[in-house]
Amino acid sequence: MITRRHALMGLAAPMLLSRGAAAQSFPNRPIRMVIPFTAGGSNDVVGRMLGDAMAQRLGQAVVVENRGGAGGLLGNDAVAKAEPDGHTILLAGSGSFVISSLVQPRLPYDPVRDFAAIAYLGASPNVITIHPSLRATNLRELQTLAKARREPLRYGTPGVGTNGHALGAMIGVVLGIEMEPIHYRGTGPALNDLLAGRVDLLTNASAPLQPHIEAEKIRAIAIAGQSRSVALPNLSTSVEQGFPELDSATWYGFLAPGATPPDRIAVLHAAAVAAINQEDVKQRLIAAGVDEIAPSPEPAHFTRLLASDRERWSRVVERANLRVQ
Repeated sequence: MITRRHALMGLAAPMLLSRGAAAQSFPNRPIRMVIPFTAGGSNDVVGRMLGDAMAQRLGQAVVVENRGGAGGLLGNDAVAKAEPDGHTILLAGSGSFVISSLVQPRLPYDPVRDFAAIAYLGASPNVITIHPSLRATNLRELQTLAKARREPLRYGTPGVGTNGHALGAMIGVVLGIEMEPIHYRGTGPALNDLLAGRVDLLTNASAPLQPHIEAEKIRAIAIAGQSRSVALPNLSTSVEQGFPELDSATWYGFLAPGATPPDRIAVLHAAAVAAINQEDVKQRLIAAGVDEIAPSPEPAHFTRLLASDRERWSRVVERANLRVQ
């Protein structure tokens, strides 16, 4: 005899099977990884390394799409408005995602509601570099030199509201010197102008800077933080040089559109964590200047980190008067 309970179970079974099949079939096409900067910067380097390793885990290609402009807002917006099916992810950073949302007066998206955390990945210390024509080898010498100049130091940034923008402004506040930001569509163009001497200073994660530092085409004068860089062990920190307030690192993490199903977020989280813990990937990231490799144990961990980072940077933005009018 078929009871009502058996009948309901019979109806539920195909639904459960279809849900299971849907989860198992994800992803069923290539994953689009949006990097909100032009090629050549630290985000681009990290994203491409992880994309290749994640593709092996997911069984689908991970296609990098560079969407530079507006300090990361264009790329962020593209992901916020993408289909929330797990096939589009954002490589977010402290500057392009958190700081930019505090600096810009109007955003085309809600940075909390329109995104779902996948995984925090790690962080790179920021290196303060100058053009070799400036006769300074540390922050104190830069301070003396800048105060003797009639014009402000011109510093390149990857865009309005980026980590490089905020840190450059803080250098001006802490050292008591005039700084003029020159904004670009990513680190690559800003670095090119530093190499050409069209800007005086650039702060960034070490990956794109290191070859030029070693070739003495630009000069590194400090690590902006408490710990020395694995990639540049002989370079002293801002704390060692007597400027503890210049403490900044560029973190990396993956986000998805806000309504992405939790089961798909879980698949992406597992792939990202497995990729970054892969020994060859880990060693390549360390060589590229990602000193802290600490993937989040669960997506919720990254959500909490985003909230605390936003609170921290809101104080910096207020002190440096970085808001765009």
